[in-house]
Order: sequence, then C-alpha cells, then structure tokens
Amino acid sequence: MAFVVNGEKIEDSAIKHEVERLRPDYERVFADQDPAEREVQLLDWSKENVIERVLINQEAKNNGDEIPNDTIEETLAKLKEQFEDPKQLYEQFNAEDDEKIKQDIETQMRVEQTLNKVCEEMAKPSKADIEQYYEKNKEQFKTPERIRVAHIVKHVNWQTDEESAHRAISEAHKELTDGAAFEMLVDKYTDCADNGGDLGFIMKGQMVEEFEDVVFNLGIGQRSDIFRTRFGFHIAKVYSREPEGVAGLEDVKEKITETLEEQMRGKAIDDFVDSLRDKARIEEV
Repeated sequence: MAFVVNGEKIEDSAIKHEVERLRPDYERVFADQDPAEREVQLLDWSKENVIERVLINQEAKNNGDEIPNDTIEETLAKLKEQFEDPKQLYEQFNAEDDEKIKQDIETQMRVEQTLNKVCEEMAKPSKADIEQYYEKNKEQFKTPERIRVAHIVKHVNWQTDEESAHRAISEAHKELTDGAAFEMLVDKYTDCADNGGDLGFIMKGQMVEEFEDVVFNLGIGQRSDIFRTRFGFHIAKVYSREPEGVAGLEDVKEKITETLEEQMRGKAIDDFVDSLRDKARIEEV
C-alpha cells in the first residue's frame, strides 16, 4: 500500500514504520479491542499520520522561510555532541552522511516555523474561559489534607545501633517531659537538624507509613511519644493543619491558562492540516 501526495510518493515501508512506532502504546490503550479490528484501525491511523506529516513538510518546504546554513550547522554540531559514537546519530536519522541529517534538520526547523506562524494569531484564553474550565474541572484541583511537622530523629544504621539510638532519643524525651521546648532540643539531639527539624507541610504518601500513622493523628501543637520507623526513633510535633479542599482559582489560573493554550494550539494545527488536506491530491497506488 503506497500513496502519492501532491506528486510525492509515500512508500509502503514508511507506513509500516509508523505502525511499529505506534504499536506499543496503541495496544496498551486498546487492549480490550478485538485484535483484528485493532490492527485495521492501527494501520489506518498510521497511514493518516504519515500523510499529514508529508502535507506539513510540503507546506513548510514550499512556503517556509529559508533557514540559515550556519543555524543548521550549529544544530548538527550540538547533535553530534550528544553521541559518543557518530554511528548512533546516523542510525537515528537513517542517514549515511551529514547531508541527509542537515536536510532533516532544515525540514524540522521549517515545520516548527510554519506551525508557530499558524498559532501566532491565536487568541489568548479569556477570563470567562479560565473560570469555566475551573468550574467544570474542580476535581482536578483537589488538595489533600496537609500538616506542618517537625521531628527529632535518631537513626539506626551501621554507625548507631538500636540501643544507642533509643538511649539518646529517651534523653531528649525526658527533657521534653521536664518542660524543655521542643525547638531548643532539635539541634542537641537530632541526626537531621536542617531547618530545625522542620519538614514543612507534608501530605499522606510523602513519608513512610509508620511516620504518617503517628503524625497525622496528632493535634496542632501536640507532640508524640517516641516511635520507631524503618529509619530509627522519632519524636514529632505538629504545628499546623490544612484540611482537604479545592485549590483557589488564583492558585491554579496559570496552569489552566497553559492547558487551554495547548488545546487551542492543537485545534489551530488540526484546522491547518485539514485545510492542507482539502486542497491536496492524494492517490493510492
């Protein structure tokens, strides 16, 4: 199965190569589909991908701005720096010499230039668009419960055995019981004194389970007794809690804007490719 697109022949091998490139992800996503139907659809999608790529390349070659040779040479030099063995570079580009690679570089640059022009007149997402997306997708912006916690820790490892670590943490615990301030004892006892033992805000899933089982059951300002994790012995203190909720619009506005811009860019390019296809002469041979 070969095609001629505006006089340029697409060999069957190009479509087969695209089939194999798409296959791993395709078969994973459509694992439940009938294998025969899946293969037909994969072949059809691969054909469409190759045809669209040829149409964009043709447009970029015929109407794109010329790329300075110095820019192409500079890009080739940077590519070569990424490969210890030049043969790997030629294999990646399916090329026998630098000229073929330089042609591919120029084509890719022209394509990027062309697609950027397609999108440069694209409108920015409006305030209403951003607000509407936020309201429809609040589930995306849920924030889990967080606590700000600090700890005194004595590690159990090749340097410190269980008995020695427990003895040291017990001394810290006694001073706390006698009224010493937690913050005053961190530097004296802990094996992890960065930021005064303050771990900042954490949410479930960030720390080991044994640590979370204790600290997430403490009240604000409450201190734990000595407890053991896989790392050693701890005494923890919780300073504040933030309940589960939904991030405010202002907190996620930038992320939403980026998402909408990407969607708008994708639609602009799809419309552009559709317009090229409407004008194209495509024949199966």
